[in-house]
Amino acid sequence: MEEANQTRMILFHFRPFSKLPEVQMLIFVALLIMYIISISGNVSIFLTIWINPCLHTPMYFFLANLAALEIFYSSTIAPLTLASVLSPERTLISLPGCGTQMFFFIFLGSADCIMLAVMAYDRFVAICHPLHYTLIMSWRLCVRLALGSLLLGFVLALQLTVLIFRLPFCSSKEISLFYCDVLPVMRMACADTHVHEATLFVVSVIVLTIPFLLITLSYVFIGAAILKMHSAEGRHRAFSTCSSHLTMVLLQYGCTSLIYLCPSSSYSPERGQVVSVVYTFITPMLNPLIYSMRNRDLKVSLKKAIMRLLLF
Repeated sequence: MEEANQTRMILFHFRPFSKLPEVQMLIFVALLIMYIISISGNVSIFLTIWINPCLHTPMYFFLANLAALEIFYSSTIAPLTLASVLSPERTLISLPGCGTQMFFFIFLGSADCIMLAVMAYDRFVAICHPLHYTLIMSWRLCVRLALGSLLLGFVLALQLTVLIFRLPFCSSKEISLFYCDVLPVMRMACADTHVHEATLFVVSVIVLTIPFLLITLSYVFIGAAILKMHSAEGRHRAFSTCSSHLTMVLLQYGCTSLIYLCPSSSYSPERGQVVSVVYTFITPMLNPLIYSMRNRDLKVSLKKAIMRLLLF
């Protein structure tokens, strides 16, 4: 009982970006703007696809799922980060709270990465097998792929979070990041973490390496199919639908690989701060901007929706 009470009393605080209050305030404003753009943009994409029947296709179904994941993913990190930037001394997080944040971060982040691989498969079928597209990409398969992404993310997140939070923690309670990420929390443990580091690497390979290889393979076939197209308009349309997705893949997988696929001994808290801002704030913000700018149908539907709101 005493040990349980002790565990409940453990509180963590996050390392501030800077010791200067002025710099902290500038960072707060920048992160707040990015979070607002991210939420409003992704909500707009999700609602536009939901209310517009002409966008009820597999490609937009997966894009709506990605937008929903980005909304929850951002909201897992941003509110507490903004509070800790504004008041670092007063913003504390309990051990269960830290575990909950880590679980949802891994769960939603993993599902996000897997969803990008699913979207690449959808584009592969649409461009390489257009005559069989509706037969292959049935709504039953689309729903199964979306649920499969969530289920795999959930299972991996649950196992990794439970494994890490069974560790005993040392007297230092400062997390060297602005949220409860795996490596910074693991570094505060007063026990051998080789098994945990190996588990993290296996999870990273499942979530990052394997989907990225599948995406690369899909785009090799897509590129070959585009080069064989005789119509310049067809090539341009195929390229425009793929370029936005490919941009998001490079941003998401590139930054996360720098953290999770490198040896844990080479982990740098300073580099972790910068790179983590990219995939927790910048990438969710860019997602709606990139897709709305590069996708003509979505752009037209968004404009119509905005015009309706302005008229009413």
